[in-house]
Amino acid sequence: MLKLPGLIDPHVHVREPGATHKEDWDTCTAAALAGGFTTILAMPNTKPPITDRASLDLARAAAQAKARCDYAHFLGAGADNLESAAALAPHTAGLKLYLDQTYGPLRLDLMTLWLDHLRRWPAERVAAAHAEGRTVAAVILMAALAGRAVHICHVATREEILVIRAAKERGLAVTCEVAPHHLFLSTDDLQRLPGRGEVRPRLASPADLAALLENLDVIDCFATDHAPHTLDEKAAEVPPPGFPGLETALAMMLTLVHQGKLDLDGLVARMVTNPRRIFNLPETPDTWIEVDEEAEYTISAKNAFTRCAWTPFEGFRVRGQVQRVVLRGQEVFKDGQLLAAPGYGRDLRGE
Repeated sequence: MLKLPGLIDPHVHVREPGATHKEDWDTCTAAALAGGFTTILAMPNTKPPITDRASLDLARAAAQAKARCDYAHFLGAGADNLESAAALAPHTAGLKLYLDQTYGPLRLDLMTLWLDHLRRWPAERVAAAHAEGRTVAAVILMAALAGRAVHICHVATREEILVIRAAKERGLAVTCEVAPHHLFLSTDDLQRLPGRGEVRPRLASPADLAALLENLDVIDCFATDHAPHTLDEKAAEVPPPGFPGLETALAMMLTLVHQGKLDLDGLVARMVTNPRRIFNLPETPDTWIEVDEEAEYTISAKNAFTRCAWTPFEGFRVRGQVQRVVLRGQEVFKDGQLLAAPGYGRDLRGE
């Protein structure tokens, strides 16, 4: 049995408030524990988006009542909260800047607004960016002009990872994350996933996927970008973008270990140590997971905890299954059974 620290996912779309038919704090954190994650950081593109004290309090109240694992909330950068956002920083996981089109209304088009937010946001809280293609280079420049670090979310292409490598080599303060679906799925999988293959950033080419694997040393974090939508929504003429991922991420990353592309120390660095450092998260005492490293099985959404009840990795053969999760000394998941009560999770940015 492999014993690992409790995993941290810095990029999760819980869907509450506003879209609980897809997911809520109960089902999302249940899925997290089943996947070995004891901490998640929640994205702000909910309904309403989390951009001020009232919307942050709404999300925090839902999490306090329902969350089964530990958590913190991102605040969304908007055109109308430039003056007020920084005051909320102590209560957040960080600031999220949406610089390319995604799910929700938070896209920021003016680079001068990016710069103003980056200058005002406290350095001890991360500034994370949804940036794609040329926008990656642009936000790295804006962060350098602001004299602060920036974290690039869900890197997906060869161009992006090479720009980040070059920035790091020049000493610029930039970190990045990659989602499992961008390490294992490409445009070759779209025919297998009609409608369900819609995601942001989009699945890239096999060459882009290969480039990410060739540059694993540049990648600081593995983040699921868990973004559930129902099967009916994914079957629509214009499906919303996003994949669920909390329950499959560890098995997919262990696949890289079994393939010799990653070692266990590198896995722990990207799924525990680096997220804790980058997002300035406290240590969680008496917290670990036990994984049957040799358990071989086929991924299926049949018994998933996520409310959306599907996975883009359906049918994948993997090794490595979470058997037990202990959070702050309490057994919260064992042998497929959820043991944590709603509300057991703690707000890591609590008052």
